[in-house]
Amino acid sequence: MEVGQMQRQWVDYTKSLFLEGLLDGQFLQLQQLQDESNPDFVVEVVSLFFDDSEKLLNDITRALEQPSVDFKKIGAHVHQFKGSSSSVGAQRVKNGCIAFRNFCEEQNIEGCIRCLQQLKQEYYLVKNKLETLFAVSRIH
Repeated sequence: MEVGQMQRQWVDYTKSLFLEGLLDGQFLQLQQLQDESNPDFVVEVVSLFFDDSEKLLNDITRALEQPSVDFKKIGAHVHQFKGSSSSVGAQRVKNGCIAFRNFCEEQNIEGCIRCLQQLKQEYYLVKNKLETLFAVSRIH
């Protein structure tokens, strides 16, 4: 496959992530910070996001499984997850965190459990798509 065609596919794939609402303008700002002196900046930042997210999702899951649910603690984890997802432009994850925090404030365990499942789904979707994007960018 020629380089021009591969670059077009990469651009089209990136556009699709925005059209699907998976990413927002913050991701573009991250890309603008990347240059020749730090060519892997975006991959490094997003990899840190992946690592932090896995830990936060596990912490939230464990906290929701406790006999006495500490909604304040869960809310703090969700707030942290919202901040990290916002910093990389993971829009749908960030939006899921906003809904989740509302259920924490209401101390609605069923709503929190539903939101956690939705959040995991959105997180793993954006993770898979970004890993694909990074793999394609290494090719061209």
